Amino acid sequence: MKNLGNIMKQVQDMQTRMSEMQEKLAETEMVGSAGAGMVQATLNGRSELKRVKIDPSLLKPEDAEVLEDLIVAAVNDARGKVERHTQDEMNKLTGGLPLPPGFKLPF
Repeated sequence: MKNLGNIMKQVQDMQTRMSEMQEKLAETEMVGSAGAGMVQATLNGRSELKRVKIDPSLLKPEDAEVLEDLIVAAVNDARGKVERHTQDEMNKLTGGLPLPPGFKLPF
């Protein structure tokens, strides 16, 4: 039973660290880009779009469809970066705790 007590203590510590990590991730911003950096999208750690930056040379009516595609690509690039960063932080957090197969955090 002593082992179970240690595991429960580790889980409680992990919950505290996870809350802190989620707050920190919410403040983190990732920039995705497309079109060799001509379109940039900035998302926070909650995958909320914060900013879009567009090179003025793309602001031509005849290039509207290309611009739309580049915005989508930049947002998706930033979202992928947010997801990888979040996963990396989660791996750091759970690295020392032996979790059963299929057990996922947060609870």
